[in-house]
Amino acid sequence: SENVLFGMGNPLLDICAVVDKDFLDKYGLKPNDQILAEDKHKELFEELVKKFKVEYHAGGSTQNSVKVAQWMIQKPHKAATFFGCIGKDKFGEILKKKAEEAHVDAHYYEQSEEPTGTCAACITSDNRSLVANLAAANCYKKEKHLDLEKNWKLVEKAKVYYIAGFFLTVSPEAVLKVAAQASANNKIFSLNLSAPFISQFYKEPMMKVMPYVDVLFGNET
Repeated sequence: SENVLFGMGNPLLDICAVVDKDFLDKYGLKPNDQILAEDKHKELFEELVKKFKVEYHAGGSTQNSVKVAQWMIQKPHKAATFFGCIGKDKFGEILKKKAEEAHVDAHYYEQSEEPTGTCAACITSDNRSLVANLAAANCYKKEKHLDLEKNWKLVEKAKVYYIAGFFLTVSPEAVLKVAAQASANNKIFSLNLSAPFISQFYKEPMMKVMPYVDVLFGNET
């Protein structure tokens, strides 16, 4: 049924390119990693676009997952719902268009203080090094979006919930509210550990959500 799967996370416009080792070394990147952009990565995004052949994709960990789920389900369209924050800009418009093309029911919180988030995917052979500049994705406000009745109804409509650990860096209170709702109504709540830095530096909010988790995704690292 429509809106059966609910995801909430950091919507990012992926900028993908095959790069060389020199490029990774210049910005101190590991061949296979996912990190948040720091000051030293400011020029990276511009250089990537100028120097290499890039492709744009609607991305962000959770949005990617619900997109794939929707693609597997095929019909009905809008079986997957997605919440996240974007900027009122060109990249935001591209994201909206891409979500629509993927038949995902995306309801973005739009604000004009920060531009739409981007993620550089630097590909070398079988590895990919991800550098995320959250920007607008960091500005999600539970009380200005999730708590609104029309949006909360979509949360209640879902039967399965999926949130990446990355979103704990943005709005742990929004994650908790959704997790508690899923638990109270005996629905499936799943969380992804996402990256080592989440467990290292966001352990407290993660452990608050953990009692509600039915399915936990992780990998070797």
